[in-house]
Amino acid sequence: MVTIIEPKLLHFDIPDTTQPNNRHRIACYQWGDPQSKPTVVCAHGLTRTGRDFDYLARSLSRDYHVLCPDMPGRGHSPWLKNPQGYNNTAYVNDVAWILRSLHVSKTHWIGTSMGGIMGILAANTMPDLLHSLVLNDIGCFIPAEGLKRIRDIADLKTSYRTRAEAEDAYRQRCASFGITNENHWQHLFTYGLREHGSGVTEFTYDPAIFTIGFPKDDEIQDVDLWPLWKAVAAVPVLVIRGAESDILLQRTVHDMQSRHPYFEFHIVHESGHAPTLMENKEIALIHEWISAQVETP
Repeated sequence: MVTIIEPKLLHFDIPDTTQPNNRHRIACYQWGDPQSKPTVVCAHGLTRTGRDFDYLARSLSRDYHVLCPDMPGRGHSPWLKNPQGYNNTAYVNDVAWILRSLHVSKTHWIGTSMGGIMGILAANTMPDLLHSLVLNDIGCFIPAEGLKRIRDIADLKTSYRTRAEAEDAYRQRCASFGITNENHWQHLFTYGLREHGSGVTEFTYDPAIFTIGFPKDDEIQDVDLWPLWKAVAAVPVLVIRGAESDILLQRTVHDMQSRHPYFEFHIVHESGHAPTLMENKEIALIHEWISAQVETP
């Protein structure tokens, strides 16, 4: 079993975007030396946590300062009283606050799904922030069919009578990740599930995170992010796609590549949405690619 060196847990009290007089707390996992190394931000997917990146962050921390936040309502970041705060613009503002608090002015950004959308938004709202951007199974066009599958998760229960039932539900819900290593499953269980004194085991995300963007009564539509791509074209981009993804289509990748001068692409076979970035091949790919961007004048 691979041993994960524990990161330092930081907490930040950040003003709400909806009610600036109120604050919410963000947990953020810090790896590596913050004093002497470039910074990498790892932003997770919709129902995920910053601990998803432990395998990758451990590798990167040999050369970089790595920050992996739990976005509001996930992991160790408390649930919001007002679910209107569960939106990508607010999440980007949260990360920007964290970076300012740590006196970080520029970063490499790795984003899985929602975290990749956050990176695209950051390239538009803070154009001097990004050295480079890694997009894990997300792009400029998101088909409605894939989004419907994600919305269906909102109707699934998040609390179970036993740990075994919760783990079984977790495996079914995350089957598209393509996980074959049992250690990886156990790692995700450790940080994606929690137990109460009553014996109940629940997922660590707030079900209200689906409030924004996944309306129950409205038809799900394709999402077009192409207007945001021009700003992204100013920084090097690595796109990773699960071969069976229903969120990032192959033709979308080709279109993105045709409109970007500094674009690289990697496909993860036997994976859908989204690759876990826990496998050595993907970890080495990302580490080497970011290092190449650092070395490029």
